[in-house]
Amino acid sequence: MSFLKTQVMLVDDHAMLRHGMAMLINAEPDMEVSAEAEDGGEAVALLESEHHPDIVLVDLSLKTLSGFELIKSMHILIPALPVLVVSMHDETVYAERALRSGARGYVMKQEPGEVLIAAIREVLKGNFYLSQPMYTKLMDRFVTGNSQVELLINTLTPSEFEVLHLIGSGHSSQEIASLLSRSIKTIETHRANIRAKLHLKDGADLMRYATHWITAEH
Repeated sequence: MSFLKTQVMLVDDHAMLRHGMAMLINAEPDMEVSAEAEDGGEAVALLESEHHPDIVLVDLSLKTLSGFELIKSMHILIPALPVLVVSMHDETVYAERALRSGARGYVMKQEPGEVLIAAIREVLKGNFYLSQPMYTKLMDRFVTGNSQVELLINTLTPSEFEVLHLIGSGHSSQEIASLLSRSIKTIETHRANIRAKLHLKDGADLMRYATHWITAEH
């Protein structure tokens, strides 16, 4: 007896990683990869062409549109579309932001394949998926309430949030520009906006804040 398989869409700018995930998913008897996109614009175009998968797996670092913005755009097009983030970025830093953008779960790329499959199945059931340590951390925050620092962090745009993380990881503006495929002028604008929103007086103050924040998150 034939049955319809779960349709999975992959959005990642690394072809080799998409290929690996596709092989893993297609090996499941009830799932198949029905579409792939290497950037946000291509993903949105696929959804606008009436290709409606059952779930989308999204990386956060894309060439043209940040994963956070893409998640928001996809939910505007298809509000009920489940999105699972699959990223190399540290879950402890990015997962909460991803959930706030509309994702239903977060899996780091270094996790075993069975974890990814389990996460897909959990999200398809209508549940959220996070690692146990991350789930515990978010529950602690829910119980104790957001601190003023967290409230300020949440005012940052996705691009500013990414720049703050890279500053805290020790990267210079030139390195950040290269990593994000942006101009140094754009990165400097982000730095200025971050300082203003977080009430920091200069670049040294920003560096201290970012380094402390990264340490606290871990």
